[in-house]
Amino acid sequence: MDKKTLKQYRPLRNELKDLNKKIDRLYDRKAALPTVMGRVTKSSDDFPYIEEHVSVQMDEPKESDEINRLILIRENRRKQVNKTLIEIEEFIAAISDSTDRQIFDLTFLEGKKQREVAEEVGLERSSISKKIDGYLKLSHNSQK
Repeated sequence: MDKKTLKQYRPLRNELKDLNKKIDRLYDRKAALPTVMGRVTKSSDDFPYIEEHVSVQMDEPKESDEINRLILIRENRRKQVNKTLIEIEEFIAAISDSTDRQIFDLTFLEGKKQREVAEEVGLERSSISKKIDGYLKLSHNSQK
């Protein structure tokens, strides 16, 4: 895990909220689509099976396809965002030292300033950055 990814946590949470709203609006749009009559091909019910054309009601196909495509794109992005959020949360939860874990939680998950984090955990402000960098360096070296 790197600092750049950790710093993405809060923007990703906001993106997730935005994606959920957009997906909900797309489903609302899909529900409000006009119904049109279309023709489909089917086999007759009795032998010998003969091709028949039947009129059916369906959502307006062009707009329906566009909405379905947009839903798919946004749902795929939502999966990516969720995956990254979970990776960040699991990384922080796996930190064995409770002070270090609290520093990472307050800094990256809650978005507090180093000064605020230092006051909360009882350390100097300068030591917060050193602890974060030291832990990330240690964790990076242990992954090699």
